[in-house]
Amino acid sequence: RSARAFRPRAAAALHCGRPRGRIGAPSWMLAYDGSSVPCQPLRANSPPLPPAPLRPAPCELPPLPPPPLESPANAGHDEVARIGRLQQGFRINYMNMRDAATGQVLWENDQWDCASGEMDVQIPACILQCRQVSREIQFSSVEQMTTLRLEQTIMFNGQHLEDWDFSFGFVIPNSTNTWQQTIDAAAEADMIPAELLSGNTVIETTFYDNDTVIATQRIRVFYV
Repeated sequence: RSARAFRPRAAAALHCGRPRGRIGAPSWMLAYDGSSVPCQPLRANSPPLPPAPLRPAPCELPPLPPPPLESPANAGHDEVARIGRLQQGFRINYMNMRDAATGQVLWENDQWDCASGEMDVQIPACILQCRQVSREIQFSSVEQMTTLRLEQTIMFNGQHLEDWDFSFGFVIPNSTNTWQQTIDAAAEADMIPAELLSGNTVIETTFYDNDTVIATQRIRVFYV
């Protein structure tokens, strides 16, 4: 509503139901403390009205004490314990890779060991001919995660080749989830032959919850 829409209602309250346009004092008025006190129409030389009763000053409550500070030693211990629970409660149930165009499964592993620091995998060389590869990871987590993400660094003969970054997001505690990702192949002119890549390609794989490392592995790829 506009400000004008409120003016007739305010005027009616001031005139206490009297028709507007008639000059006269209302038969009652409000005191400063919100109670109503009777009053008479004002006349010339009439004695001043008694002062309105004063509202008592509000009672000021003492401020609340600050919350107890957590000891840094305890905070560090709790964080270490939380990270330990995250790492122990994270498990990869299986991983597979498909030709994204046809959906054909080209490689699958259902015996993934997150605790091993380095592992070898054998992948069919025909996967390098796919323009897009669809990867599916099924994982379980005992603990809640706010931002699960995956970083992979591709190393060839000890030299950095490229980086892959994937984000899953929030993970419900005590849940099993399926995570699908799409990997685009390099241009055909930039492809390295399978016989050179095989055994010389290492994928450094790290799972994070925000910036907390959950699991990290080095995967050496052999194309067969």
